[in-house]
Amino acid sequence: MDVNADLAEGFGRWELGDDTALLDIVSSANVACGFHAGDPRTLRRACSGAAARGVAVGAQVGYRDLAGFGRRFIDVDPGELVDEVIYQIGALDALARVAGTAVTYVKPHGALYNTIVSHTAQAEAVVEAVRRFRPGMAVLGLAGSEWLRLAEQSGLDVHREAFADRAYTPEGTLVPRGRPGAVLHDAELIADRCLRIVRGRPIEAVDGTPLSLSPDSLCVHGDTPDAVEIARAVRRKLTEQGTVIEPFAPPPTGPVGR
Repeated sequence: MDVNADLAEGFGRWELGDDTALLDIVSSANVACGFHAGDPRTLRRACSGAAARGVAVGAQVGYRDLAGFGRRFIDVDPGELVDEVIYQIGALDALARVAGTAVTYVKPHGALYNTIVSHTAQAEAVVEAVRRFRPGMAVLGLAGSEWLRLAEQSGLDVHREAFADRAYTPEGTLVPRGRPGAVLHDAELIADRCLRIVRGRPIEAVDGTPLSLSPDSLCVHGDTPDAVEIARAVRRKLTEQGTVIEPFAPPPTGPVGR
């Protein structure tokens, strides 16, 4: 099982999350690309840390919305979205290659992630961008989303994730952050929940109904105050019960060309 977290979400002197600690825990790093968060130095530092630890680097592409942290819907023209996503992947891949690794997958961020669960035009744009950057590239997203359906049709390498610290609706979508109970904080309860997911057992949706998930990766958010504690608890619980933590889109093992 893969464990992923969002990294490089600071900007300049403003820091968010503990990237160094999380890189010692996760197997895949969703690295910001400068549109919702992150500056070149922060991005390169995260890529270097990932390369040193054998952690996969993913491009966490988003809306161009630094002020809103990429959590506001933008009715962007699909053609413009294609170009902006290519730009983000390419910029991060350049920094990753200088650090001795490469971008091996793409995971959208925030409002873009949630929008392309059902917004066909924007989902098509993100798929087109990834396909044009690298045909067959690995992508990560929510099971049942338009994004992954279209990605699979386009020949991309599709992987599904579950969220360790987020509440789910009965339909399998995420409870919006503004609602009570949307984000979970009890590390041990979250770890037990993740073990149930890995073992194929249902978890409870927000209304108490059983919900079954079959992910390739578990996401622990990196921007909450207890992110490191939760990530450690999840990794410890899974490894103690015999689960091997490894990336779904492994980083390159040999020299990386530029």
